Amino acid sequence: MANTYSQINIQCVFAVKGRENILNKNFREELFKYMSGILKNNNAFPLAIGGWTDHVHVFFELPPNLNISDLMRDLKANSSKWINENKFLKGKFNWQEGFGAFSYSRSQRHQVINYIINQEKHHSNKTFREEYLELLKNFEIEFKQEYVFEFYD
Repeated sequence: MANTYSQINIQCVFAVKGRENILNKNFREELFKYMSGILKNNNAFPLAIGGWTDHVHVFFELPPNLNISDLMRDLKANSSKWINENKFLKGKFNWQEGFGAFSYSRSQRHQVINYIINQEKHHSNKTFREEYLELLKNFEIEFKQEYVFEFYD
């Protein structure tokens, strides 16, 4: 698209189906690298990818010709296929339906990147439920409890 310029910074958050704690250290970093490649192949620019045993945060620049839903569908489908093909886990791996998407200004990028790369430390004192509900509250997103991720903590 000639003469089209944008700066769209998006953080998406999504969880493992059933909120199982199965994103183990033995493949989690490889998964994040693979996800980075999926974003790049879709012409989105990855800024940070991280998470914990039951969820992932993906922070990227979204090009103006893509929409978030299609990109997350591709990211989740391809990454779950990759996990299953590499047999990192017993049984079939799936992500939960849906995701949270949060936009940030360029001046907030460093803060968001640090937050995402420090997920292990962050989750030593805060559950994913607390983290996710806090994001929804901070962004003033109205939600119905029955449509939020399945939480088991």
